[in-house]
Amino acid sequence: MEILLFGITKDIVGNDTLHLGDNASIRTVSDLRKWLLAKYPAMGELRSLAIAVDNRFAEDSDPVHPAAELALIPPVSGG
Repeated sequence: MEILLFGITKDIVGNDTLHLGDNASIRTVSDLRKWLLAKYPAMGELRSLAIAVDNRFAEDSDPVHPAAELALIPPVSGG
C-alpha cells in the first residue's frame, strides 16, 4: 500500500510517499486514519485531513484495498 503525501503531511512524514506494504490491519479509511495518528501524532494537530482513495474523496467507512491509490490531502491556504 502506497500513500501519496502533499503539503504539511509530506513535512510530517519527511517524504512525498509512505509505503505500508500489505498492512492487513488497515481495511477502511478510518483504520488508516488511526494508524497515521499512532505513527505520526502531529497529524492530529491538522485542522482537517482529507483522504482520497483511487482519486475520490473517501469517507471513514470506505474500504481500502492493498492496490488502492491513496492520498492525504491536508488543509490548504491561499492568498
